Amino acid sequence: MTLDLPPSGPEPDGAQRVRVLSYNIRSQRDSRRALVRVIRACEADLICIQESPRYMFPQAQAAWLARETGTVILSGGGRIAAGPLLLGTPDVTVLRRADLLLPKVRGLHARGFATAVIRLGRAAPFALTSCHLSVNPPERLRQFELLPGQLAGAQHAVIGGDFNEHPEDPGWRRLAERYQDGYATAPWGGEYTSRPGDPFQRLDAVFATPAIDVLASGVPSLPMPDLLAATDHLPVLAALRIPAAP
Repeated sequence: MTLDLPPSGPEPDGAQRVRVLSYNIRSQRDSRRALVRVIRACEADLICIQESPRYMFPQAQAAWLARETGTVILSGGGRIAAGPLLLGTPDVTVLRRADLLLPKVRGLHARGFATAVIRLGRAAPFALTSCHLSVNPPERLRQFELLPGQLAGAQHAVIGGDFNEHPEDPGWRRLAERYQDGYATAPWGGEYTSRPGDPFQRLDAVFATPAIDVLASGVPSLPMPDLLAATDHLPVLAALRIPAAP
């Protein structure tokens, strides 16, 4: 199927249009075939996964997902990132990896960031991070505060994540002061990322630094049976324009 979204590809001036998908896959505990169909239908160049399996052969399961979706692993998928995983099309060049295991509150899940500095075509390099923040509000706020430091030194950056927070909450608002909230900047598709039947919530998003053009961002219109079977979150898909390298 074809989504009503700006296509990926190079522009004459060296800029690059890319599609970025952010998706919590609940450790692949649901229908893996439906999950693969959803990811393939989004035709994303870059995929920020949350809740990639962490305990039972995590690297093998990340490799399976990459293989089935026609992508390669860019970073994450191991114990340091603790759930987040970055996938991309084979033409993505990885310049540097910088996964980070976060400090944690005793009794709560380990959390981490999967980060890679990447380049596509003649566009400027940029940092890409996948994150899945804590359900504990004080710990989550500290994790929000660590995100800009994770991207230090990168002129351009994109963050895809399950933030376990709403746009009106303090951590999200602080992040949105420094980065563009994709849906708020260029709304497209659906807003809410919780499954139908759950309370309407926007917990997942794609953020980008100001010099990146956000062309569209939201939940794509895909077959509902697959969306319901794949996982307990809905995917967020963003079309971005990365500026040309200087």
